[in-house]
This record gives sequence, C-alpha cells and structure tokens, in this order.
Amino acid sequence: MAGKTAAAALRGEGRTAAGADTAAGGPRLPPPGVPGEAEQPAPELVEVEVGSTALLKCGLSQSQGNLSHVDWFSVHKEKRIPIFRVRQGQGQSEPGEYQHRLSLQDRGATLALTQVTPHDERIFLCQGKRPRSQEHRIQLRVYKAPEEPNIQVNALGIPVDSKEPEEVATCVGRNGYPIPQVIWYKNGRPLKEEKNRVHIQSSQTVESSGLYTLKSILKAQLVKEDKDAQFYCELNYRLPSGNHMKESREVTVPVFYPTEKVWLEVEPVGMLKEGDRVEIRCLADGNPPPHFSISKQNPSTREAEEETTNDNGVLVLEPAQKEHSGLYECQGLDLDTMISLPSEPQELLVNYVSDVRVSPAAPERQEGSSLTLTCKAESSQDLEFQWLREETGQVLERGPVLQLHDLKREAGGGYRCVASVPSIPGLNRTQLVNVAVFGPPWMAFKERKVWVKENMMLNLSCEASGHPRPTISWNVNGTASEQDQDPQRVLSTLNVLVTPELLETGVECTASNDLGKNTSVLFLELVNLTTLTPDSNTTTGLSTSTASPHTRANSTSTERKLPEPESQGVVIVAVIVCILVLAVLGAVLYFLYKKGKLPCGRSGKQEITLPPSRKSEFVVEVKSDKLPEEMGLLQGSSGDKRAPGDQGEKYIDLRH
Repeated sequence: MAGKTAAAALRGEGRTAAGADTAAGGPRLPPPGVPGEAEQPAPELVEVEVGSTALLKCGLSQSQGNLSHVDWFSVHKEKRIPIFRVRQGQGQSEPGEYQHRLSLQDRGATLALTQVTPHDERIFLCQGKRPRSQEHRIQLRVYKAPEEPNIQVNALGIPVDSKEPEEVATCVGRNGYPIPQVIWYKNGRPLKEEKNRVHIQSSQTVESSGLYTLKSILKAQLVKEDKDAQFYCELNYRLPSGNHMKESREVTVPVFYPTEKVWLEVEPVGMLKEGDRVEIRCLADGNPPPHFSISKQNPSTREAEEETTNDNGVLVLEPAQKEHSGLYECQGLDLDTMISLPSEPQELLVNYVSDVRVSPAAPERQEGSSLTLTCKAESSQDLEFQWLREETGQVLERGPVLQLHDLKREAGGGYRCVASVPSIPGLNRTQLVNVAVFGPPWMAFKERKVWVKENMMLNLSCEASGHPRPTISWNVNGTASEQDQDPQRVLSTLNVLVTPELLETGVECTASNDLGKNTSVLFLELVNLTTLTPDSNTTTGLSTSTASPHTRANSTSTERKLPEPESQGVVIVAVIVCILVLAVLGAVLYFLYKKGKLPCGRSGKQEITLPPSRKSEFVVEVKSDKLPEEMGLLQGSSGDKRAPGDQGEKYIDLRH
C-alpha cells in the first residue's frame, strides 16, 4: 500500500538520521581499517505515547563519581544541542525548547522529559567526564493512536459500464503518529491493487502539532452483483503496548445497471375477495428502475388498456370488485436506452358472491297455510346457504330452501338468507324477505297506566302490527306522527298537554286495517309521593315504552285490570281488622290460662285477684323490659296498678 510504503520510508529516514547525528558528535568513528578501534553500539530504544513522560536513563557506570558530572544533548540535524547538565549531583536545564520540561530523577541517573510531542522523536545523548570521556545514546520513539476513521461513500453512484475505476469511498484517519496503514475491505475481504480494477490512492498531511492525517481513496470497477456490497476501511497503527487497529462503519455505494427483467406482484398474497384492498405493482431488476405502466386486457376486444396508477406506479383496487378480475401486464421503459420491456401476463381473480335472490320476493299467506322460500346466488366458488330469523338471529335451516308450515301470526316478519363461501372467510352476501300473514291489527299493549304531572307536555306512543299494514288514530287532539318499524308494524307518537279532562277520560289509540281494528287504553295518574311504586304495567315521565305484540295484549277477556287508588283504603282496613282479631285471640288464651285450663307453669308469677265486677273482662299479658314509670301508658282506663312483685309483666285492658 502507498500508506505503508510512506510509513516505512519515514521510519528509515529516522534511523538513518539518528546514525548520522551520532556520528556527528563526540569522538567520531575511526575510518575503516584502523586497528584497535571498536564500532559504536546501537542506541537504546525508549517508546512513549504523545503527552506522557519519557524516562531517559543514562547508561554510564553507576558509581557516584561517574554521574556527578554529566552533560545531556539532543541530536537534531546532525548537531549536538546541549539541553541539561549535572554538576556535583545537581541538575540545571540549558536555555531552549527543553528548558521547562526536564528534571533529574533516580539520584541523577535518569532524565525525565514531560509532555512528549512528535517533535521529540530523536536521539538523546548523555556524556560523562571521568575517569575518561564516556557517552550513552538513547533513541526516543513517539506514538499516537489516530481518531476513529471517517468514511464517506460516493452518493452519486457508479455505473457498471464505466471504462475506468470510479471512486467508491474516501477514508480519513486524523491525528495519528506515525502514519497509520490503511486497508480496504469489501464484504469482509481485504482489497489489493489490481490493474484497471482496484486502485487505492493515499496521501498524508502533517498538522502543526506534528501529528499526521491520512486520506485514502478507494477506486474500483463494480458489477451488478456489487449493488449490496459492504465496504469499509481499517487503520493499523502501533503503540508501546503493541499493534492495534480501528475500523470504520460499513457503507454501500449505489450501483447503476440496466433492466433485464420486469414482473408483476400482487398484494395481499392468496385468494382475494370483493371488498379487499388490492395493490398491483411492477418490479424490475434494473437500477434505477424503469418507468412503469400497467395495462388490463379488455375481455371483449382482447386489447390491452392502460390503467391509472399512483405516483409510484402502483395500481390500487379499493374496494376490489369482481369486474377487476382479468389479465394484467406491466411495461418497463428504460429512460436511458428508451427500451421497453414487458412482463409476463398475470391472471387476477377477485372472488365474489352476488345476485342473492329469494323467491317469492314478497310472500303473503293466510293463517294456517304453508310457505316455501328458495334462495339462489352466483359466485366464483362453491356456496353454502343458511336461513336466519331476522328478529332473533336464530338459525332456522341450513340449505337454500326454507319450509314454513301452519303459519301463525307470530310467523310474520323478516327472514334472511345468507350465501357464503366456506373456503374464503368473510366472503358472503345476504338477502332479507318479509313474510306477511293476513290478520287484523295486533296491539303492543291493551292497557297501560302513565304517571304524569298536570299541565305538562306528554309524549304517548302506541304500536300495532298486522297485514295489511294498519293505521293508528287517537281519540284526543294533539300532534301525532307515524313511523314504520317494518312493513307490517307501525309506531304512532302523540304529543299532548295533560289537562284535568284528560286525567278523567284517559287516552285511546285505535289501529285498523281492512280485516279489523283494535284499541289500546292509556290511563293517566297524577304523581303522588304517598302512592305505591308503579308496577311493570305503569310508566312515568314524558313518554311511554312499547313492547313487542303478544297474544294477551289483543285478548280483552284475559286482560287484568290495574288496581284503582280506592283499593288502597280497603287494604288498610283489612290490616286493622287482623290486628284486632289477634288481640282478642290473645285475651282468650290468657283467660284459659288463668282458669287452669292450660297446663302451663306459673313459677315466678303472682296470682292477681280481680274485683268481681272485672272477672269477666279479657286481659292480655304483654312481656316488656321497660321501667315502671314507662308502663303507665299501658295501664287500663280505670288506672289499676300492678302488684309490687310483678316487675316484668304488664296488662293491657282491651274492654274499650
């Protein structure tokens, strides 16, 4: 790699310069061939990171005499520059770039250089004077890890028909020392220089701090298969602790290649039904994709007719109908080559259920007769039928035919046929048919009590059913309106003011048709807090509730009259009479007990002797825990007192 070559060259220059600097200072090396002289040893290597402290240990003899007089030099451009001196064990910095960064350690044997920078990578030399001139050389190597590599991809993309390698991406590693080595990878495999296929161009910039910024550009010729290739760069560098590396993120470069194939895709996948949201889209294997158009074959002329698509070239069918079934085809036009490629035709089937029909469509029958309902439908798949009662949802029959025998009035109303496709959930259609049974009107209720307030506006409702459809009239003046509940059932509402006359007469609604009429009565009662709570046949408020027609509501002989307000007084009188009867019965039992007719124990009681004039009177004994002074209220009208020993019994005189 170019980066690796430059780094190696720099390292070579450093070592060559160091050798030259060493030769330039002190006793020079003797010329070759001079006997008795030895070659200078290699300098000692010290490695540190930028910003740390370098410990330069003088390698002279460790005797105190040898270290008491030492001179330190830095070798720069083959010149010795004095930086520090030791005299009698005391150190002193020389003026210059190292004046404030040097200190003596280890009893004068080590010189500490703080805040190391890349400019400090050079040879340092210590020289003693006694017993004879000696020197020791130290090679200081400085390292700094680069920042995380930053990679930028060529967003414009690369065409596969390019004649020369095009730029794929650029990798930048900042503030490293020495220059790191860069390696490019594609799909995890390292790339190497390849003529007319892969070219890696690297350059370095020296910052003012002495650190390097490396920039590497990868150029390559790509093919269609590289459209999803992952590229990244790796920086390899060295620290005192060993070799290290950093990787960039992975990037993908847009690759442009012509379209070779066009095809159709339908969503959702599987069997389609009416009501679904269906999307038909064109796809192609080219980049950029061609301009798409979708056409459908006309079943009559067998000619392709272009369909309207959205901005993305997608045909949306919402909701899908059976008319959308047919043969579809896509055309892809390459705007660069102006070549149009068609897709393979694809059949689209939208399953349906339609034209559900019931015969007879509007059946009318007399009571006691029979009726046969038949259901038919059309579908793209096999059908299943079932019959439901509209009012209750009850399944009456599974199959296309429903038989109704001995029709009653209750059989009138709605019947629903459901035609469904069992293999496609949710695909079904229904048809409702109303069966009419001839008869006079039926009323929702025969009588009803309504609790009201005088002078209030009241909404009264009356419901009736029958065939032919009945009409409803009221016997009082007011604002009336009718609403059809179904073909045989009608609801009439009357808005009326509550007056004293209306409270006396009540309100009647009459339903009539060609076969007869029927009447419902609404009794109006004033709201009174002392009245009993209304039962289920009474209503309160501004409106009355309605119920479904039933047999009892249309039979006057079995309809129970609601209790009148006067009947409440009768109930109270009956309760009082029952209490008196119980009191008399208690007196008789007590009389028999006192006469000894009843075998009851008498322990703890004193016999009371009544005056002759009162022996024939009935007296009731009542147990109580009340105090004596409270019992005066229970004494007889003649003011008789209790016996002194009787503390728990009282007697009520029932003569009066």
